[in-house]
Amino acid sequence: MQEKLMEICAAFRIPGRLSDWEELKVGNINKTYKVTFTRDNGFEKTYIVQQLNTYVFKNPEQVMENIEQVTRHLRAQRPGQVNLHFHHTREGKNFVWEGEHFWRLFNYVPSADAANDRDETLVRNAGAAFGDFQNALSGFDPSQLHETIPDFHNTIKRYEALEAALQQNTAARADEVKQELQWLMQAKDKACVLCDLLESGELPLRVTHNDTKVNNVLFDQKDKRALVVIDLDTVMPGLAGNDFGDAIRSVSNTAAEDEKDVGKVSCDLQLFRCFTEGFLENTAKAFTVKEIETFGASCFSMTVEVAVRFLTDYLQGDTYFHCAYPEHNLVRARAQIALAQDMQRKMDEMNRIVAECAAKYRA
Repeated sequence: MQEKLMEICAAFRIPGRLSDWEELKVGNINKTYKVTFTRDNGFEKTYIVQQLNTYVFKNPEQVMENIEQVTRHLRAQRPGQVNLHFHHTREGKNFVWEGEHFWRLFNYVPSADAANDRDETLVRNAGAAFGDFQNALSGFDPSQLHETIPDFHNTIKRYEALEAALQQNTAARADEVKQELQWLMQAKDKACVLCDLLESGELPLRVTHNDTKVNNVLFDQKDKRALVVIDLDTVMPGLAGNDFGDAIRSVSNTAAEDEKDVGKVSCDLQLFRCFTEGFLENTAKAFTVKEIETFGASCFSMTVEVAVRFLTDYLQGDTYFHCAYPEHNLVRARAQIALAQDMQRKMDEMNRIVAECAAKYRA
């Protein structure tokens, strides 16, 4: 592997000799390596080398074209701040094909361990980071970006896929999920409301991140302030509510995404408030009133959408998500349904918190 890394780094014109490297066990999609190069004068610099998963990303060059445009815009909007920097080959490309493998390289940013994603300071700062990301890109035309995963957050299409999987019943599991299906079908109209508002022209398309987890923000090692948003593979046109709602789905859950005991699953309103304050501090004046009014509903929509995706995969025989045991996708779907149900119960309070924060930062 060391020789392969040296070959890839040479293609990106990295000076010096490879003095250290390790594979980082982060994420479930790409292969990631941390490499350090030492020059003759003793100067050391560390980089991240990634092999992109071309099964998930069928058009990796489009992914990198999106990243090139977005990072260039962010550097112009955030001068003097930490920004992701992807290196280029002699031909001016920010990627390398090596046989069937697709590689990229970017600067390593030292950061704090964000493993405790229930830390209120980290949650608020993560909200501020994703808000800053949205705000900095508010003037960028999303039509310039490729839709690298078509219909990624099209909840209507996700329901259509579920209904098709139910009809086909490939894994002969339909009889096991009647209760889950009944609830999801009852929730369909509410879950698809963002799609309806986009179709009617009431919500604008924006540049969205589409994977707004706390661990996709790097934090300062001393004071936990957010440095930069990472993992830009799914950056494409979308709704602001997609990013907000998916973040809340992840960060406010009092249990793991695959918690078997759904009695432990709920939406933590204090963490909801922390993220909302950070997010709206940087975006309240950039978003429309209608967009902000949908943020509570977006949390419900995104959570239901993910439940639908897990249940679809379960009916299809677990072909998409990695599973640790046969019922894993069903357990995941049930946990997401429980979270969505708790959000329904708390929706009035969630909307009130959003309105409070928006009023505060619009003033």
